Amino acid sequence: MILQEKFRKAKQAIKNADAVLIAAGAGMGVDSGLPDFRGNHGFWKAYPVAQKLGLSFTDMANPYWFRNDPRLAWAFYGHRLNLYRKTEPHDGFYQLLKFARTLAGGYFVFTSNVDGHFQKAGYDERRIVECHGSIHHLQCVEPCTNEIRSADEVEIEIDAETFRAKPPLPECPYCGNLARPNILMFNDWSWISHRTDEQEERLNNWLAQINREGYRLVIIEMGAGTAVPTVRYTSERVAQFTDGVLIRINPREYSTPEGHIGLACRAKEGIELLLGDLL
Repeated sequence: MILQEKFRKAKQAIKNADAVLIAAGAGMGVDSGLPDFRGNHGFWKAYPVAQKLGLSFTDMANPYWFRNDPRLAWAFYGHRLNLYRKTEPHDGFYQLLKFARTLAGGYFVFTSNVDGHFQKAGYDERRIVECHGSIHHLQCVEPCTNEIRSADEVEIEIDAETFRAKPPLPECPYCGNLARPNILMFNDWSWISHRTDEQEERLNNWLAQINREGYRLVIIEMGAGTAVPTVRYTSERVAQFTDGVLIRINPREYSTPEGHIGLACRAKEGIELLLGDLL
């Protein structure tokens, strides 16, 4: 099927929809100017010090450093926190939200991104699932308690030459040990998941509701690759459960199960082509 015909079918699915699940991976943020961490080249371009240390993204996104080199750990996550705070979500976020608000069955967001940009763009906090947690929330590194708290008051200053965070580092208010972002990292057995668990419960309740009401669901997935396939698996599972139509927007990994639609383009471009004449 040629791309033009795929877009025609995708637009028709959107016009027919009563509800939308917006699913997003890292490619969604790239169009806002955020770093592309796919492969070591993209990661090292954003963090040249990591290349000097011989560390990949998988090596760096690991709770090991909070225990063994906390100033390095907080340089990495502190830089990302500062970057996400100052970066504005691209127009595609707002176009999707405008469309989603017109639907009788409403919307939900499922994202592996930890940047908080859906909230920043005005999406309802209670209609977002952050399956890998959020950099805007903290937990104890141990953890000594299951509490998850806001990182709004945290300010991280980084020595650019050594790529080390300057003291003081965030602390747990209960035990005085180091605090860390409430993000699911690689080889992470200490992540506190109840915030994400509650988000997923709300999503499942919404899916059950739209099924009961007979709403026609469209799933618009953007920038979700196969390296960490959580978003793709969720999109496909939801499509099967609800008999919804999956529209997968990805410049390279756009293949879909039979009966669904893959579009070979970037997130922002795909959104504009699909929704530009509907809003």
